[in-house]
Amino acid sequence: MHSPSPQLLRALRTSLSSTPNTSHLRITSRIPHPSPSLRTPAPACPPSRLGTELPSTRRYNSSPSIRPTRMIPRAHSHKPADHDRGPESKEDTLTDFAALNVLGNIPAPTTAIDACLDSGFHLNNGVKVTGGDALLLVGGEAFSWRPWKAVEGAVDDRAAKAAMLNSKGQFELDERVWGLLDVVWPRPDLLILGMGSSMFPLSPETKRQINSLGIRVDILDTRNAAAQFNLLATERGVTEIAAALIPIGWKGR
Repeated sequence: MHSPSPQLLRALRTSLSSTPNTSHLRITSRIPHPSPSLRTPAPACPPSRLGTELPSTRRYNSSPSIRPTRMIPRAHSHKPADHDRGPESKEDTLTDFAALNVLGNIPAPTTAIDACLDSGFHLNNGVKVTGGDALLLVGGEAFSWRPWKAVEGAVDDRAAKAAMLNSKGQFELDERVWGLLDVVWPRPDLLILGMGSSMFPLSPETKRQINSLGIRVDILDTRNAAAQFNLLATERGVTEIAAALIPIGWKGR
């Protein structure tokens, strides 16, 4: 096989340099390779002329029109000016949480407790129980109550008040102090028992005495017992809820 002539090689180089896109041209084995003595350096062409491109450094998901959004932490966001989380509206759609108080328009009972003192109580109707007396609220009426007077063998009131706790540290009263609950009708459903500045276990005997009258008993310290009575008496009525409260100055032994 003879080597191609210099004229053929010159014509081939001219055709390759004048064609805009020569990526479709391929040199096959039918064209014989020139001899080493006749080879000339190929013309310098841009990569696009040879049908190949350099690897692109641009990311596939990058675009000039799409930019990342900076996430703002919740703690750095602006605090809402109101509590309305719905769409903006010209109507009055704000929720008045004060209107959700279903007991807001119901007057408190006259025997509601306004203040608990070391030696007595102040009621909503202006009545003041002083002198260290306890308070018994039954059927919408307030009674001065001295349950320690039923303690036998006590030398004075101080010893009698201390004797309201038995040897086991339980709050225990004589059965005679519940005489008012035995004669009132209709009897209350619940008796809230306030035990002074703190709360003590209720003796099984005293609990049995109250339950035998068909009345449930709930024990608390006097401050919480007063708040519980005000709430339940407003909600359910004074005929359903009764209270027996010892002044907060009594601390037991």
